[in-house]
Amino acid sequence: MKYKVTHKTTYTYGETVPVCHNQVYLAPREFKHQSCRTHRLSIKPTPTVSESRDDYFGNETCFFSVEESHRRLSVTAISRVDVRTPPPPDPSKTPAWEAIVQDILGPATSARIGIRQFAFPSPSIHWFPELETYTRESFSPGRPILEATIELMSRIYTEFKYDPTVTTVQTPVDEVFRLRHGVCQDFAHLMIASLRSIGLAARYVSGYLRTIPPPGEKKLVGADATHAWLAVYCGGRLWIGVDPTNNCIVGDDHITLAWGRDYTDVCPIKGVYVGSSIQNLTVAVDVVPLAATS
Repeated sequence: MKYKVTHKTTYTYGETVPVCHNQVYLAPREFKHQSCRTHRLSIKPTPTVSESRDDYFGNETCFFSVEESHRRLSVTAISRVDVRTPPPPDPSKTPAWEAIVQDILGPATSARIGIRQFAFPSPSIHWFPELETYTRESFSPGRPILEATIELMSRIYTEFKYDPTVTTVQTPVDEVFRLRHGVCQDFAHLMIASLRSIGLAARYVSGYLRTIPPPGEKKLVGADATHAWLAVYCGGRLWIGVDPTNNCIVGDDHITLAWGRDYTDVCPIKGVYVGSSIQNLTVAVDVVPLAATS
């Protein structure tokens, strides 16, 4: 599937800001099942300093500094992306989840260390006894890992309500578990914490989800938004993406920006500035499918 993605972030300040420093993760990630054909980042005012690099996890990140007085900052990323996610394996034929835990704990090869780093606590993800108990309701002894993962995802989708008014980016996992409300970031963090609580490896994924309108209705421009899901390690260097917000296996409708241990590793845009304590943030994201020949 081919897409054009436009992501515009605008900050408007209550008074003039003399300087700001920012880091963005807005370039779609290159990997086996996704390629970024073009990517352009437009920043106004024009940065004094701007440079891109790959971070520890292999994501492209851009740092920029605006060192002139301004009351408005806009950051627009325009990308063309090809996504070709293969169908997942038969869940019932994947290895038992305990075998994956033992594989993760095996001799410390470079590949295994790369996987194992996603099995530990991280800044936004921790677990607690009640969460482990909740997880083991799906992960019974000897159960195939993907089969159990799909059931856990379905339970989170059913038992937790999507509600953008209840949580913030700082809301801890235990509070999300107690409230049973949250947004895509919360549900991704919760499920990652669940999987890690029993020794499995799971990574946080930031990206976009194509919004498909009801039959006969026109797609609403701007209806798409930054999204979050996770990928669970299923053995043999195979990571399967799952989306607890939508109760689905990740496919061609999901466009990956970056992955890390949790949201703090791959926040789409963050920064600091000197000046006004008042700011207004607006974000607009459009994900437009392109013809196969585009």
